[in-house]
Amino acid sequence: LEYLWQDRQDFYAFGNLTIYYSPEQQTTQDFRGPDFFVVLNTERNPRKSWVVWEEGGKYPNVIIELLSNSTAKVDRTTKKKIYQDIFRTPDYFWFSPNTLEFQGFHLVDGEYQELKPNETGRLWSQQLQLFLGIYEQKLRFFTLEGELVPTPEESAKAAQQQLEIERQQREKLAAKLRELNIDPDTL
Repeated sequence: LEYLWQDRQDFYAFGNLTIYYSPEQQTTQDFRGPDFFVVLNTERNPRKSWVVWEEGGKYPNVIIELLSNSTAKVDRTTKKKIYQDIFRTPDYFWFSPNTLEFQGFHLVDGEYQELKPNETGRLWSQQLQLFLGIYEQKLRFFTLEGELVPTPEESAKAAQQQLEIERQQREKLAAKLRELNIDPDTL
């Protein structure tokens, strides 16, 4: 997401970062640290934690939890209720890398409504204006048109491949020019 939105400075996306939503948490140790969250319309500055009262009362717009045997029950119940009732996070998703269980919810009139997948099994995030879906057993982002949002590594590899194609085309053209007794360096 940060790569896709690299030119934007109006969001904060991070994972495994504690969200403090009440000063009492500091004494009760009742912390919440979503696996991944996005806050829109905020500054893209580094933070050691997200402290709601220091961020103008802003809560995450999107939360994604990765289910595991030890966290799945809490992610589906306790955290879902906190994200719905306290955070009022508009879009909440969970995904299990092991079983590929994938579900999403959108907040409607204060209650999470389950999102229905499109024909390709992807779920729409109104907040991100992107689809989320499973690709090669990983949760990935997709554009409105259904295009896979590449990771930085995938983008770099595609750029390298394009450069190689262009190099090979230049070599073929130079060889053809030499066949015609034209020096390619003079062009």
